[in-house]
Amino acid sequence: MRAIEFINNLIPPLKFTDKVKLGLSWMEEIRTDIIPVVDKGLFKGFITDEIIYELNDPEKTLGIVELVGSASIVQEDRHIYDVLRVSSENEVSMVAVLDKELKYLGVVTQEGAISAFTDSISIQSQGGVLILSMFMTDYSLYDIARVVESENAKVLSSFISDDPLDDSKIKVTLKIDQVELRHIKATLERFGYKVIDHYQEEEGINSDQDRLGNLMRFLDI
Repeated sequence: MRAIEFINNLIPPLKFTDKVKLGLSWMEEIRTDIIPVVDKGLFKGFITDEIIYELNDPEKTLGIVELVGSASIVQEDRHIYDVLRVSSENEVSMVAVLDKELKYLGVVTQEGAISAFTDSISIQSQGGVLILSMFMTDYSLYDIARVVESENAKVLSSFISDDPLDDSKIKVTLKIDQVELRHIKATLERFGYKVIDHYQEEEGINSDQDRLGNLMRFLDI
């Protein structure tokens, strides 16, 4: 699930020599409020409709406009999770994808990244999420799954990330096929696992905002 696989080819980049009014025209045509800007093959940032309206100067060229999201980049081989993380950290709805020479290849939209990631980790399935903290040397998905299965539940998917509260440990996020998590949590703790957080979904995901919120909680972004 590399970033390059999810580039949206319907979103073209603007150039420094293009005028602001062209950006607004493209936004209206492809129904977006943000477009990447590239100069000589290098990504420079994004122009948004908010910036354009504040400028109130359609003839101004993009080369002299203050852009946003210049740090919203990933290299082509990065996992789709990194796209979501970078998008969230930079508070923009697109992430530019660069090759090994840092040349611009295209953009992945937040919507596209969410769709790809949720499809891969069963986040849309009804159930609950448990988050464990442990040393990497103690991690064994097989052992964790056996404990979960002893409570007649299954691990639908798992995800490993750094523990921001302890850089010597990792967080293991588990999607479980059960809504009721109390017994599973208690059993994991009885076997020595530290459960640092959990939540459950009693109903399906009904909107894009719910879907995003669920994913952000799952990834703890």
